[in-house]
Amino acid sequence: MKVLVVEDELRLARLVKQGLEEYNFQVDMVHDGEEGLHMAEEYPYDAVVLDINLPGVDGMTILARLRERQADVPVLLVTARTEIKDRIHGLDTGADDYIPKPFDMSELIARIRSAIRRSKGKPSPRIEIDDLEIDTNTHAVKRGGVEISLSAREFSLLQYLAMNSGRIVSRPELLEHIYATDVDWESNVIDVYITYLRRKIDKGFGRPLIHTVRGSGYMMKGVT
Repeated sequence: MKVLVVEDELRLARLVKQGLEEYNFQVDMVHDGEEGLHMAEEYPYDAVVLDINLPGVDGMTILARLRERQADVPVLLVTARTEIKDRIHGLDTGADDYIPKPFDMSELIARIRSAIRRSKGKPSPRIEIDDLEIDTNTHAVKRGGVEISLSAREFSLLQYLAMNSGRIVSRPELLEHIYATDVDWESNVIDVYITYLRRKIDKGFGRPLIHTVRGSGYMMKGVT
């Protein structure tokens, strides 16, 4: 999953980026409102962590612009403003969550995860597709009760496919959401990791869950 962090306090921004990366998020980080608005409008993210008090363009304006163009990316406002009227204004403008500073990093990460799950229509941290079980919090994966060990990149790919189960996901979309923004778009890395995943998730389990849709991409689905 990829997150955009728009925060002008450099030390806090670095701490948030580091904390998210430790939990296997891909993170883009910018420090002013104009660049934050450009990034949020130009690139697809699974969530945006947005400070309100920003140089150039403030966070509330960025949020309003995103909602005006019907962008449904989850936005979590992070701010030193703690008055109830500020929280109400942020939520009424379209924020998915409002987190006052200072905050605990583990709580921020939990709130980001929850916002992303809700946006994908999967509010539970546990995803089940046939006999495959994925815990998006602990990164535990089982199929038919058998524990499956995945690398961080393999889990990221599996999680994104599972979050979008029943829908065709193109290679460019997978690249956009599980790799850094400056990834080599011509790379065949997605096909390589799909092969790795199939060996672990599908091989020996009777029926495949990861399907190739020729000319379009991949889809994860069960028999139901």
